[in-house]
Amino acid sequence: MRIENFDHITDQELLERFQRDHNNEWLGILLQRYTLLLLGVCMKYLKNEEEAKDSVQQIFLKVIQELGKYKVAYFKSWLYMVAKNYCLMKLRDRQGKIPAELSEKLLATPDEEANLQQMAREDQTLELMEDALKELNREQQQCVTLFYLQKKSYQEISDETGFSLMQVKSHIQNGKRNLKILIEKKLKAS
Repeated sequence: MRIENFDHITDQELLERFQRDHNNEWLGILLQRYTLLLLGVCMKYLKNEEEAKDSVQQIFLKVIQELGKYKVAYFKSWLYMVAKNYCLMKLRDRQGKIPAELSEKLLATPDEEANLQQMAREDQTLELMEDALKELNREQQQCVTLFYLQKKSYQEISDETGFSLMQVKSHIQNGKRNLKILIEKKLKAS
């Protein structure tokens, strides 16, 4: 593989390259972009820096295994869910190994309970957002994904999609409004 700057290559393009030739270097570049995100997620749940660092390595291995099996559309949100689920499983395992008298002492305080509830709400909102994003029309979905998830500029989106700058702005604005409406409907339904 020749040396080049991969900053301009989108997550989706890296995923497609990996799926095409199964070269783990593409995946390495992609995972490197999200190392800090993963560390943050692991710290949020595990509250232990060493355990969080170890978990990031384990999540990398899990991602390599899972990407061989599944076609992933939105890598960042999928990766977040893999990390969250890994940490929750680790916490569940940890609780199973704590003797009863210790686990009573470690019961969540009201503040910790509120934090857990807040994290659960954020996770639920993220999941609802992923579902709602799939319900937008193709143009809005494409522009919102490129702008908010892949952090592309209006001009980059215009160049990539062929939409005019005004169309890009309109699709993002309407997509954002429709996402909000869809998420609110889903929150009321749940």
